[in-house]
Amino acid sequence: MCTLKRFVLLISTGAFLFTGWLYLYINSPVPLPTTPYEFSIKSGSSLTDVSKQLATDGVLPDTWSFVLLSRVMGDSSSLKAGDYKLSEDTSPIRLLEIITEGDVNVNQIEIRFIEGWTFYQFRKKLNEHTGIKHDTTELSDQKILQLIGANETVAEGLFFPDTYYVVEGSSDIAILRKSYHIMKKNLASLWAKANRDLPFDNPYQALILASIIEKETGKDTDRATIAGVFINRLRADMLLQTDPTVIYGIGKKFDGNLRKKDLKEDHAYNTYTRSGLPPTPIAMPGLASIKAALNPAETDALYFVAKGNGESHFSNNLAEHNRAVTKYQKTK
Repeated sequence: MCTLKRFVLLISTGAFLFTGWLYLYINSPVPLPTTPYEFSIKSGSSLTDVSKQLATDGVLPDTWSFVLLSRVMGDSSSLKAGDYKLSEDTSPIRLLEIITEGDVNVNQIEIRFIEGWTFYQFRKKLNEHTGIKHDTTELSDQKILQLIGANETVAEGLFFPDTYYVVEGSSDIAILRKSYHIMKKNLASLWAKANRDLPFDNPYQALILASIIEKETGKDTDRATIAGVFINRLRADMLLQTDPTVIYGIGKKFDGNLRKKDLKEDHAYNTYTRSGLPPTPIAMPGLASIKAALNPAETDALYFVAKGNGESHFSNNLAEHNRAVTKYQKTK
């Protein structure tokens, strides 16, 4: 009988302590990491996914407490997808109500970043947009990378080109952070599935090649073959000899006309004078170009030339390539 009493007492004490902890937890305001704090819930996301995101951002002290709260309240499977904006500190119970009732800020604006844009163009688009808050206008690229938690020191190519829908008045920092993490996620996912028999030491090198592919073609069906040409040249220790990298290296001084002297002037991005990949991407590659870089077509081609209609002519020897150049470019 004494054992039963102790057991009942233990259970009662545990229930009392749990109730007290739960009351304090659900009603204690959690300070926001930034004001306003913005986050998104994608369609199909689980409560654990969202809890991890909020814990990573510092909104929640941990993941399990919020998941436990949702199960106690019976709301673990009723999340509403959307973009959310919190303007003041909130309690876990209120936060759970917001994401399960779909208390979404409906005043959203659209901002689009184009495949092949440089980070300079990306920032220009942000700075000119009237629907967002401009917190990075006076900041250096390096400072922006620090603010969004990036480990890289050069911003070029790290942001994913896409159409973004964000809450009106959102900080440009939030947009940059979102674009950066989407690129990292896409690159990591494709790298994990890639053919390992490629001349890349890491995903960043694949990103560099993807940026070149993005600038070299306007036709989706040519991407994989162009990737195959560059892979063949890297494996053969041939110079890549790609004009877009030279143009990128010239920078703002480029007047739209690439001259022979430009191809001979040595700099880090001149792939006519230096072997291998350039040191960084030269633009923002889209998903198709990243896929092409990591899944190149099997081809014996070593050269290609633009036909002038968006397509490319591929050759496996220099003589044929020179004839194609004469046909498609020198006769114009």
